[in-house]
Amino acid sequence: MAGSDADGATTASGRVPIEPQSIDAPLTQSAVFLVLTVGDDPGAVAQVRDVLAGLDELVKTVSFRDLSSALTCTVAIGARVWPALVRRPMPAELHPFRPVRGSTHTAPSTPGDLLFHIRADRRDLCFEFERILLDQLGAAVTVVDETIGFRYFDVRDLLGFVDGTANPVGRELPESTIVGPEDPAGEGGSYVVVQKYTHPIEAWRALSTEQQEAIIGRTKADNIELDDAVSGQKSHKTLNTITDDSGEEVDILRDNMPFGSPASGEFGTYFIGYSRRLWVIERMLERMFIGDPPGLHDRILDFSTALTGSTFFAPSADLLASLDDDPAAADDASATVNDSPDAATDTDAAPAPASAPPPGPASAAPDGSLGLGSLRP
Repeated sequence: MAGSDADGATTASGRVPIEPQSIDAPLTQSAVFLVLTVGDDPGAVAQVRDVLAGLDELVKTVSFRDLSSALTCTVAIGARVWPALVRRPMPAELHPFRPVRGSTHTAPSTPGDLLFHIRADRRDLCFEFERILLDQLGAAVTVVDETIGFRYFDVRDLLGFVDGTANPVGRELPESTIVGPEDPAGEGGSYVVVQKYTHPIEAWRALSTEQQEAIIGRTKADNIELDDAVSGQKSHKTLNTITDDSGEEVDILRDNMPFGSPASGEFGTYFIGYSRRLWVIERMLERMFIGDPPGLHDRILDFSTALTGSTFFAPSADLLASLDDDPAAADDASATVNDSPDAATDTDAAPAPASAPPPGPASAAPDGSLGLGSLRP
C-alpha cells in the first residue's frame, strides 16, 4: 500500500503521515483508550475545556523525551457534554451510542463524555502523557474505562487474523473519515465509535483453521479475501462491507488494538472506528448483531463479547484549540451538563434506521493532513 505525505510524497506504510492536529497517526506499538465522564457542575466543565484547549502543549512536553516515538492524542467528545463544553451546535449525527439487540447477542451502550486515544511507539510515553493529563483534569472527570492496547505481530488481533486490512488509504482516507461542508457544525471533524470486546480464546482455538476462516471471510496465514456468500450465513468481512443507496461501498478507518493478560485470562480487541458518517458504523453493528438476513448474526460474536459501546465526535483542530477563547460564549452558571440535550446515555432506545445517504467527498487540509482534534508536536 502507499500513501501521500503533506508534499504528496509516497509512504510505504500506506497511511498519511500525521501533521499537527490530524487523526491519522502512524500504526504504533502501544495505545491507551481512555473513556471519561465529566462532572455536571460548570466548574468541572470549565476545567475540562481549559485542558482540552491546551492539550497540544502537553503533547509537546511529553513527546520531547523521544521525538521519534510518534506520540499523539486524539480527543473526542460525547453528545451529553457537547453543548455545555463546546458551546456550539452539535454535529448533525452525534448522539449517544444506541444499543443493538439481536436475538442472540447485544451491543450495549455505556457512559462516555470524553475519549482520549493516546498512541506511541513507547509504552512509557503513553503512560506519562496519561498521568499528566489525568492530573490536570483532576476531580472534574471520572474514569469509566482505561484499556491498554499493544501491537500484536504483523497487525493481527488475538484471534490470529490481520485487523484493519480494509482501511482506506490515500485520497480515500479523508473522503471516508472527514465531515464536509454539508454539516457546518461538524466540518473538519470525525465521528468515533468505540467498543471493548473480550474473546474466549480456548473456544476459538478449538475451531479448525478452515472454520475460523469461514467466520472471518479471509485466509488466516496470508489475509486473502474469500468469496462472499450469496445467501444465508455471511462472514464477518461481508457483514462489515457497507454500501450506500447507489451501491457504492463506503469505508471507515479502524485503529483496533489487542489487549489482555495471560495471568488474568482476559483477552480481547478494542474496536475504534473513525467515520465521516456515523450511520455507516451503526449499519455495520446492525448487520453484525441482528444479522443480514435478520437472525443470522455475525458468527464472530459467538467468540467476541461486547462489554462497552460509546459514540463521540473528534472536532477539528481549530475548534479544539479555540474552546476557551470565545468571549461571546462565556460560561453561564446555568449551563450545566444536565441541561444538554440527550443528556442521558440512550440505553433503552432501539437503533435508528441507518439509511442516511452519504454526502459528497471531503478534502484533506492544504498541508495534506486530516486536520482533526488529534495532537502531536
